[in-house]
Amino acid sequence: MAKSPAKKANKGFEETLWDTANQLRGSVESSEYKHVVLSLVFLKFISDKFEAKRKQLIASGQEAFVDMDVFYQQDNVFFLPEEARWTYICARAKQGDIAVIIDTALSTIEKCNASLSGALPDNYFSRLGLNATKLASLIDSIENIDTLANECDLTEEDLVGRVYEYFLGKFAASEGKGGGEFYTPKAVVTLLAEMLEPYQGKIYDPCCGSGGMFVQSLKFVQSHQGKSQDIAIYGQELTATTYKLAKMNLAVRGLSGNLGERPADTFFADQHPDLKADFIMANPPFNLKDWRNEAELTNDPRFAGFRTPPTGNANYGWILHMLSKLSEDGIAGFVLANGSMSSNSSGEGEIRQKLIEDDRIECMIALPGQLFYTTQIPVCLWFISKSKAASLKYGYRDRRGETLFIDARNLGTMISRTQKELTPTDIATIADTFHAWRSDADELNRRLKAKEISVEQYQDQAGFCKAATLAEIKANDYVLTPGRYVGAAELEDDGIAFETKMQELTQTLYRQLDEAEKLDKAICANMEALGYGK
Repeated sequence: MAKSPAKKANKGFEETLWDTANQLRGSVESSEYKHVVLSLVFLKFISDKFEAKRKQLIASGQEAFVDMDVFYQQDNVFFLPEEARWTYICARAKQGDIAVIIDTALSTIEKCNASLSGALPDNYFSRLGLNATKLASLIDSIENIDTLANECDLTEEDLVGRVYEYFLGKFAASEGKGGGEFYTPKAVVTLLAEMLEPYQGKIYDPCCGSGGMFVQSLKFVQSHQGKSQDIAIYGQELTATTYKLAKMNLAVRGLSGNLGERPADTFFADQHPDLKADFIMANPPFNLKDWRNEAELTNDPRFAGFRTPPTGNANYGWILHMLSKLSEDGIAGFVLANGSMSSNSSGEGEIRQKLIEDDRIECMIALPGQLFYTTQIPVCLWFISKSKAASLKYGYRDRRGETLFIDARNLGTMISRTQKELTPTDIATIADTFHAWRSDADELNRRLKAKEISVEQYQDQAGFCKAATLAEIKANDYVLTPGRYVGAAELEDDGIAFETKMQELTQTLYRQLDEAEKLDKAICANMEALGYGK
């Protein structure tokens, strides 16, 4: 029985393309090779969009306009001169100078499309000295995306987006620690989006990596029948190569975003100094050291009203930066290392105490370990708002003086020997709990009727969630670790009396001790037989 297109789409095609591309890598490091593969995927995609628009113009009798860029750009299609088109590259794939041809194509595309300025690799293929035969084979593999799109019953735009996202994740996994600099695991980004619900408004990521937060925000909007035009994207990225990945990632999905004029340090060259965002989603570098010296940023307006964050760790620098970027109704959700919830080093506890007393903390979530490629340590999610009172007009109940704590450390499923993933059910369990706690009665009923959530009423749940008051947090020395508040889950009564259970356990212990003694004697006898006695 033949597999349905849907099943093919869910299994195999990304892995097949990855395996094919990865076999061609040769001596090129993964950190370099990802730019080769992703640039070619991007080039294939925008070329196909261009060719489709070109055929449409010809078919509608507008052949005279096929070489005028304005007729493409008005439909969010990049204009490509002949030497920058995928067909031109494929026809010359077997030539020895194919690397130069690709570099020329990428350079030409940037020159003809202002929105891609600084987005594409500059003479990258020539500088790497890639084997021409392997590069030709890679081009053939990517050309195969057309066939895959037909087999999987997907539009090419959907397929290329999935390939791009899949490759980003695979490169992050293969690069290990370095990979996390441009990639946040999809499940974590999805959870942030489901919690924040960025339907419309300005979305900001101050350390945007390859743009995964923006892509997931778009997916959230589309899955709820929203419009991508209702969100405006703002971001910033320090690393030049990752900045390019983000620009390409947005372009592949037809998104326009303001990522600043250039890659730059968020603390010292803020690309959006006047921005007030409705939503902030971020995964800042964990525990960043030496991010400033003692004399720098001491009077920075972003830290006004708070102690200047310490030089030895940027965690609270990121928190205060994001707080300063929120609109009056804004809310931020971001990932930090667990130490941020309890550290008192160099004034961090003092900053956290003021954040709590100013009632900025909406929710704290402890995540399971092994979710990230960068680190095996568990991390947490912070959710802070500019004003809890401001959100009352949107169907939220009065949460002033209250913070929700969720301990999700026991959730997640191992997908490899070292990697764990939050399942859709895990994500829904966490997000639904948050929305049930946050919503007033009318909004909760609306969500239940619309089947947006499955939690009928928020209740504290031992071992999982607890809505704590400011007084309770103060009694815990302003520590925000969820485990301090949710307590331990109640053990299920199995109906066996304690005395009976203790008798059984004691007998098992004595039996195991007897077996251990016999094994010890057997080991000693074997050692003596080998001449290694006492």
